[in-house]
Amino acid sequence: MDFKMSYMAEEWSLKMPKGLDLKVLHHPVTMKSVAHLIIAVNRLMTSTSGSVLSTDFQDENLLPIRLKSFLEEESILERTGAPPQFTSRDEIECTVTDSQKRSLVLVQSSMELHAVMLQGGSDDRKVHLNMSTYAHPTPIAETRPVALGIKGTNLYLSCHEDDDKPTLHLEEVTDKNSLTRISAESDMVRFLFYKRDTGLSISSLMSVRCPNWYISTAQDDDQVVEVCQETAPRYRSFNIQRQS
Repeated sequence: MDFKMSYMAEEWSLKMPKGLDLKVLHHPVTMKSVAHLIIAVNRLMTSTSGSVLSTDFQDENLLPIRLKSFLEEESILERTGAPPQFTSRDEIECTVTDSQKRSLVLVQSSMELHAVMLQGGSDDRKVHLNMSTYAHPTPIAETRPVALGIKGTNLYLSCHEDDDKPTLHLEEVTDKNSLTRISAESDMVRFLFYKRDTGLSISSLMSVRCPNWYISTAQDDDQVVEVCQETAPRYRSFNIQRQS
C-alpha cells in the first residue's frame, strides 16, 4: 500500500496544474480516505479555474473543491457500497454438554433440542453438531461467529423473534451454500451465534440477530433448549468438544 500510494502521488504531482505541487504527508488508512484523495486530486487536475492556475491560490480556495469531493464521494459509496458479510472459514464436528453435563438430544416429534442427563449406554442419543466458523466483518474481541447444524441432517439452530420475543428454532436449510456468505443486513444472520470462550472448551453462544440472548438450558432435566438473557435462571455455559 505504501509503495503504491507513493507511486500514485508522484504520478499525480506531474499532472498537477502549473504552479501547484502535491505531497501526501501520510498514507490513507481506509478506502474512504483514498476515495476522498483521488476525487479531490482529479478535480484539481481537471480544473480550469483562474484561481487554481494563479499564484494567488490559497488554502481557502480548496474549500469548494473539498466540499464537492465529499458530496461526490458519498454519492459513489451510496451507489456502490455493499453491506459487510460474514464469510465461512471452516467446519468442525463437535459434541455439546451444558454445565450440568447434560447432552443435547433431538426430539423428532416436536423438532426440538432437549438437554438430557444420559445414562450409560445411551450416548448414541446425543446429537453431534457441525460448527461452521466465520470471519467477522467487524471483529469483536474474544468472539467468533458460528453456525450450528445437526450432523446428518439439514437442520440448523436459528434465533428470531416470535411475537416480539426472541426464540430458538431448528430450521431446515436445503441449500447449505446459502450459509457460505451471509450479509450482515440479511435475515440469514438468524443462523449465526457469537461463540465466546470463557474457559478451556467452555463457551457461551449469543445470537447475532438478537444481541444479549443466549442459547441456554433449564434447571430441570429433559427440558427444551431455549434462548434467554443473562438474568434468567438458566444455564448458559457449554462444554464444546471437538471430535476427531
